[in-house]
Amino acid sequence: MTATTHTAGLFLGATVDAESGDRTDTVVDYDPGDLTTHGVIVGMTGSGKTGLGIIFLEEALLQGIPTLILDPKGDMTNLLLNFPDLLPSDFEPWIDPAEARKESKTEAELAAEKAELWKNGLDSWGMDGTRIGALKEAAGFTIYTPGSSTGVPLNIIGSLENPDLDWDTEAESLREEIQGFASGLLGLLGIDADPISSREHILISNLIEHAWRNGQSLDLATLLAQIQRPPIRKLGVFEIDSFYPEKERMELTMKLNGLLASPSFAEWMEGAPLDIGSMLWDADGKPQAAILYLAHLSEEERQFIVTLVLSKVVTWMRSQAGTGDLRAMVYMDEVFGFVPPTAEPPAKKPILTMLKQARAFGVGMLLSTQNPVDLDYKAMSNAGTWAVGRLQTERDKARILEALQSARGDSDTAALDKVISGLGKRQFLLHNTHEKEPALFTTRWALSYLAGPLTRQQVATFDQTAPHIAAPPATAPTGATTAAAAAPAPIAETPPAASLDGDETPVMPAVADGVRAHHADPAAPWLADAGGDPASTTHAAHVAARVHLTFDDRTAGLAHTEEWEAIIPLDDEFDPNAAIVVDYDDRDFVEASPENAVYRIPEAPIDTKSFFTSAATKLKDHLYRTENVTIYKNPTLKLYSRIGESEEEFIARCDTEAQDRADAEAAKLTTKYRGKIDTARKQYEAAERRVQELEVDVSSSKQSELLEGAGALLGMLTGRRSTRSITGSARRRSSTRSREQRLRSAQEKAVSEWEDIAALESELTIELEDINDEWEATTEDIEEMEVPLEKTDIQVEDVSIVWVPV
Repeated sequence: MTATTHTAGLFLGATVDAESGDRTDTVVDYDPGDLTTHGVIVGMTGSGKTGLGIIFLEEALLQGIPTLILDPKGDMTNLLLNFPDLLPSDFEPWIDPAEARKESKTEAELAAEKAELWKNGLDSWGMDGTRIGALKEAAGFTIYTPGSSTGVPLNIIGSLENPDLDWDTEAESLREEIQGFASGLLGLLGIDADPISSREHILISNLIEHAWRNGQSLDLATLLAQIQRPPIRKLGVFEIDSFYPEKERMELTMKLNGLLASPSFAEWMEGAPLDIGSMLWDADGKPQAAILYLAHLSEEERQFIVTLVLSKVVTWMRSQAGTGDLRAMVYMDEVFGFVPPTAEPPAKKPILTMLKQARAFGVGMLLSTQNPVDLDYKAMSNAGTWAVGRLQTERDKARILEALQSARGDSDTAALDKVISGLGKRQFLLHNTHEKEPALFTTRWALSYLAGPLTRQQVATFDQTAPHIAAPPATAPTGATTAAAAAPAPIAETPPAASLDGDETPVMPAVADGVRAHHADPAAPWLADAGGDPASTTHAAHVAARVHLTFDDRTAGLAHTEEWEAIIPLDDEFDPNAAIVVDYDDRDFVEASPENAVYRIPEAPIDTKSFFTSAATKLKDHLYRTENVTIYKNPTLKLYSRIGESEEEFIARCDTEAQDRADAEAAKLTTKYRGKIDTARKQYEAAERRVQELEVDVSSSKQSELLEGAGALLGMLTGRRSTRSITGSARRRSSTRSREQRLRSAQEKAVSEWEDIAALESELTIELEDINDEWEATTEDIEEMEVPLEKTDIQVEDVSIVWVPV
């Protein structure tokens, strides 16, 4: 049956009738834009999974979409086996002799059969050699062999090129690339380095970031040297020697040096630069199929390559303009072990990053695996396209159904289960979240001859050269603007003696006897202030000066000595006005000459003792004229500021002193009032006791009066009491009234005594406030005064030569 001609998209094959299993005339044209939501091909060995991957790549290249292919087994090298003439002689070099012997045929006979098979297979899909020729013309094909020269060698770590990205806006991208490199490199050493807790990882990452932030590229040799002597002083809040002691850093350096010294490792630093832009487009803007052949590498080496390459892809894609079209395709065959559901191998992070973020930049990722249980659920949930072939176990099928349900909640899992269970060879269930329904289809015939994994010896037979650095097309095939990364900046090397300028020498110029000469450490924190470049091998002479200055003033009670340190560039003479005041210590100087150092010969006569004597004199004169100390004084409090104390700090100290003096005066006043208040309180307490006594007396009198009056009245009514009883009750009422009057008088006296206490306390409060206001006002009485230097106050301790890389 001949399929109808496809009209658009990626021609993957044709649908299959679910009942009969026969191929229909309905072509499966996959929209390349759908791949920006990424895809997964899953199927057991023999399912046709590799063939479908090849077909995806062929179709992308035919549409001008460049592809980056990670090939752990070597199957994807078959993309280079495309023979437009379909001649048996084209196939014969790729015939497996074992297969020919098994079928009792010569290799030539088997090649003729393969050529006929391919011709008929293409014809059954309405294709011929013309379409193969179109594929060869549409793209360039390169097999990169990192760690080997059998294909095109790839310089994986020879140069840590400084990416052309802004740290203010792309810090996350840059740090992810650095993390990928550090994780992969340490993985080669067998160090399972966690980016958060591993000292090795933290140190290497910080060294690379420090270089890149300063616009510098690195190579592995330079990185090793910086591990031994870091150009940074601190990691976090700790001194680097405390965080990662020098002896232990040396152990890491030795391990890395062993890797670097290995003859087999040299090929990792040779060949084409790892530049994603030039791997996807050649210098003329032609799309490329860049195949990274990894079959010859160990598992650790594959992890390193995949981690580093995909980290570079992430950095590259974030430098591109956004687009909804498919700008480039990244394909990874046999993803087992790179993005597992539980472990965290180095490659997992960049893979997940691409699955989450690449869509915005028009980069699609297509992963292939035999077992869906090999994939982290985050990877599965971020895939919009699933091509499901024959599966090995029910567990695999259950995982796929779970993933499809997660990706598209309206899936009829029962129906999908039935379809997947009945899949034949080269049949796939295409589940695309951009389409209404999944499609059952069979793959078209591959344009490339599927010979199986190629060996390194077979790869070596291809006529390949490393592509030039790309100048990507002004308009990408999908209409999106692209930009390749620039070529790596060369690492500075010492020029041969013949190429040195007349004022340069590879030998450090001599200095006068008794004068020290040393080199600025690349980690010196003041290096940039002195115009230094830690990556440079050219050194210019500077004077390092340390002077003790004594500021004293008897009136202020000041006797302060401080250290003045500076780096002074040398021209034809010593000029103290050019001094760059820095805070240096012995850690900032290295005695041994750096490797490949070149020295600018100064015009100043540094080989004479008189030069340094004169320099010390000029320095003293300069400091005598220019250096003085401004301090603050408070004449009322008779306080003076300390050296280095700011005006705000001095005012705060004056305020504390004023408060102390106010407190002392307030204590005296409080003592004076305490006697008066204590006497008043005693008088109040006596009056209060008298009130309480009278209250009891009045209460008792009232009660007796009430009872006796009631009894007398009752007796009169019954004839049992005389009028004399009534008269007695009246007298007792009069006595009660008298007692009540005395109680009111006592209460008034108690109130009066309380008011006396309140008056005394009010007077004390007012006087205390006056004291506080008076002393508080003194803190604002601040004056400036200068403490000059006398020449005898200036002691030049050291004048030496320091060679600064510039």
